[in-house]
Amino acid sequence: MSVRVENLHKRFVVAAESPPAVNGVSFAAPTGGITSLLGPSGSGKTTVLRLIAGLERPDSGVVCLNDQECTRVPVQRRGVGFVFQGYALFQHLNVRRNVAFGLKVQRLAKGEIATRVDELLELVQLKDLGERFPEELSGGQRQRVAFARALATRPKVLLLDEPFGALDSRVRVELRHWLHELHSKMPVTTILVTHDQEEAFELSERVVIMQGGKVEQVGSPHDIYDRPATAFVASFIGNANAVRAQADDGRQATAYVRPHEVKIVKADASTSEVSVATVVTMQRVGGYVKIEVRLATAERMTVQLPRAEADALGLREGDRVMVDLGDAKVFVGDYSI
Repeated sequence: MSVRVENLHKRFVVAAESPPAVNGVSFAAPTGGITSLLGPSGSGKTTVLRLIAGLERPDSGVVCLNDQECTRVPVQRRGVGFVFQGYALFQHLNVRRNVAFGLKVQRLAKGEIATRVDELLELVQLKDLGERFPEELSGGQRQRVAFARALATRPKVLLLDEPFGALDSRVRVELRHWLHELHSKMPVTTILVTHDQEEAFELSERVVIMQGGKVEQVGSPHDIYDRPATAFVASFIGNANAVRAQADDGRQATAYVRPHEVKIVKADASTSEVSVATVVTMQRVGGYVKIEVRLATAERMTVQLPRAEADALGLREGDRVMVDLGDAKVFVGDYSI
């Protein structure tokens, strides 16, 4: 089932001048794929998800499921499953009864419920933990129970609101791989809300970049990374450096350069001061070194080098270096050079 939203608007009136939480949002999520809503906190991602689910009603605009408008259809009739960041499990029910909850609401036969629960516990790799209670599970296991419960009623659309946000980084990576495998076995149309770029790019076929309640760009992960449509997308994706530059047509503009595409070499005594940058800070982060340099213009740029390459340069704070953007993709204004 496809999901399409057109010109959604939603304002929560907290004060007289409250800006809209969602302002003219339009995009389509293709059938059977994972579409991510990616953006910083407060960009409107979760509100859009709640509008699709029917948990909130838009002030204007249209929500369509499988080309059928359902903007005013109650949440229980939309055929969506919802997984929250905080699991939202019933603490007084064991795993089996949590997963079975929606099936009991549908008044299915006991045998049918038991069979479906067994299938789902096998699917989410929890078949031996059915009698445990949520407090006896790890965070990753609780989240898998939440997925099983959401999938129990065979939803047409699965909505995920920062489902891994409460977990540590190692478990997040494990569950991303798990979700990818789960989706290959049960390819339900899925919309994922996240602020984690790696998560969105690894899992999604389509990404919707949001900022300030608006859509900045919609496209495949490759398109968004290689061809950012706006200055915000260029600076947000890959944590790009923003520096002043002159385009080929002579215009002064802001250029966006990703840290791992910048190369540096030590400067010698004959190098012009105009071309020299100074190493301000160096920080080892796992397998790479994060280096901050101050350009001749007084602007600062972050450079990310593999640890072996940084070690070979033998840099120290205060060293003079040449910055090389020859192999970097530089984005200027609405186009790249």
